Amino acid sequence: MGNLPIAAGQASPEQPFRLVYTAGIPIRWGDMDAFGHVNNTVYFRYMEQARICWFSDSLGTLGEGGNGPVLINAGCTFLRQLRYPGTVDVHIFVGAIGRSSMETAYRLERSDEPGVVYAEGAAKIVWVSFADEKSMALPGHIRERLPGGSLFEDPRQG
Repeated sequence: MGNLPIAAGQASPEQPFRLVYTAGIPIRWGDMDAFGHVNNTVYFRYMEQARICWFSDSLGTLGEGGNGPVLINAGCTFLRQLRYPGTVDVHIFVGAIGRSSMETAYRLERSDEPGVVYAEGAAKIVWVSFADEKSMALPGHIRERLPGGSLFEDPRQG
């Protein structure tokens, strides 16, 4: 897909962001605030829900086995107001993949207005051992399902 302008960083030209998943999420009446538009905090929930669906559907994990994904930062640029009713298509892109982390970017569009971007977001995900509360190398079965992930060579693996 190429590089996306995102809040948490920018992938290098060698590791552009690539579309990996799209989730359609219904806008609920309760998502709106007193001003009649979807509250800004809910955009983060849409990105979270899409990320959970992506991990479950495509990567096959939500943290089983004592390790899993943790966000270390997240950001969002709000471009247009979402309103009920409708469905938000959350497109997830993966950029730079490191030893224990990956950069993700998000584009939110209404399903009835494809190509009209309502928000762009980003999050850096780090794989952690829950018991040790420390980062760990991305498991091989996760890495092989990420675009370009199998190309990563950990210099510590010598």
